[in-house]
Amino acid sequence: MNMDYVGIDVSKHHLDLALGEAGVVRVANNAEGIARLIEQVSGLSRPHVVCEATGSHTRQLSRELGERGIAFSRVNPRRVRELARADGQRAKTDAIDARVILRFARLMQPQPTPPPQPQALELADLVRRRRQVVDMLAMEKQRLEHPEAASVRASLKAHIAFMASQVRDLDAAIAERIAGDAELERRAGLLVSIPGIGRTTAAVLVAEMPELGGLDNKQVAALAGVAPFVRESGQFRGQAHIGGGRASVRCALYMASISAIRANPQIRSFYRRLRDNRKPAKLAIVAAMRKLLITANAIIATGTPWQPPNQPT
Repeated sequence: MNMDYVGIDVSKHHLDLALGEAGVVRVANNAEGIARLIEQVSGLSRPHVVCEATGSHTRQLSRELGERGIAFSRVNPRRVRELARADGQRAKTDAIDARVILRFARLMQPQPTPPPQPQALELADLVRRRRQVVDMLAMEKQRLEHPEAASVRASLKAHIAFMASQVRDLDAAIAERIAGDAELERRAGLLVSIPGIGRTTAAVLVAEMPELGGLDNKQVAALAGVAPFVRESGQFRGQAHIGGGRASVRCALYMASISAIRANPQIRSFYRRLRDNRKPAKLAIVAAMRKLLITANAIIATGTPWQPPNQPT
């Protein structure tokens, strides 16, 4: 199927659209500008908008395109930049970047990103805000460890108490949002059936990995950034390393894997086998993260809660 690709370079204030022969058009990255963008691409027979994954700057754009049924893909900025280097394109402007993204889309033909659901978007916002508050809370607790004037310590303690209450409020809001949507509740319930995955990790996976259950094991591991990439050339045999992926998911998986090594018999035996074979602890933990994610992927795909080993289903 031939698609009419549109490459978009996204920044905080502007969206630059590469429309092939029509050149590059700039609109504001706000409701009015996105309305103009949609008007531009709606005239194409099979529009498929492609942009780099830039976090919050693409959030409103993806929502509006999803609501109107326009195909949309986020792609890894590193891959786009590597194409530019391969083409000898050393200059870098917003217009040039938009054209490179368009060229990347035509060459690679990326799969459309599933359109976001309103309930999942609100959950993702809550989960993101909880992570921000938890990070700030940790920093304030570290500051409290250093001797300060009594008034400063009192200020720190008051702020710590306030942020702790904010975390509790956000936890309640996240639980309410999940309970209020049958599909979110189903997915979260399946995930918490896995020993090691608690409600906080389940919320992160449901909110920030909606693809879970719809990808194969290699794809889901790469998406989370826990897939090892081999480095070999000629006689050189380098170590495999993980990289890229969704950092927030990877952090949640790390904490869940530490719990799973103690509480999940499959993960525990897997981890111990690696350590008995003299694998470094860090490598064994990453492998446990990958195995835990693959287990979650299978459980979401089949819709069957986790079962202890050798227990009939």
